[in-house]
Amino acid sequence: MLLTAAMRPSRRDAEHALVERLQAADPTAIGEAYDLHHGAVRAFARRLVGDEHAAEDLVHDVFVALPKAVGRFRGDASLKTFLIAVAVNHARHHVRSASRRRAAVERMAREPEPAGGASPEHDLRRQRLAVALTRALDGLPLEQRTAFVLCEVEERPSPEVAAIIGVPEGTVRSRLFHAKRKLRAALAEGEFR
Repeated sequence: MLLTAAMRPSRRDAEHALVERLQAADPTAIGEAYDLHHGAVRAFARRLVGDEHAAEDLVHDVFVALPKAVGRFRGDASLKTFLIAVAVNHARHHVRSASRRRAAVERMAREPEPAGGASPEHDLRRQRLAVALTRALDGLPLEQRTAFVLCEVEERPSPEVAAIIGVPEGTVRSRLFHAKRKLRAALAEGEFR
């Protein structure tokens, strides 16, 4: 039987049904939520903590906490946005391990440039910039680092970031402003203008 557009459940209705199943402790709902959103949570976690293993741990923590956390879901945002917010809350102890982030970025900086290889001087400058940027990110408070990653790296609009981290939009913009100012100053000290 073909479903007409009017008969098909909307994406919002499907998500609402999934949230209701999560809140009712349906074990298959967690798997469905994971299948739908683990990629976005993993990408955010990787950008925030800078280390693949720590990101995997964070994704695991988010989905293990989901049955309990979903009780706080009010439906103001999408389930994906809610999961990113849970990841932010669980990231605190992962983010504190700056050495893991430094090692990951240094490994990425050693990878060759795609297509049309660059000069050794360019590669060395790129490695130094990656190390300096990671150190500068390590120096930011978690709130500013989170705002920077969500707004600048993931290119999310400030209203969505405000919903994810649970603060007013003006606070997001303020944290982003201060993060950029501190990053510019830190990079300028390292001659990376």
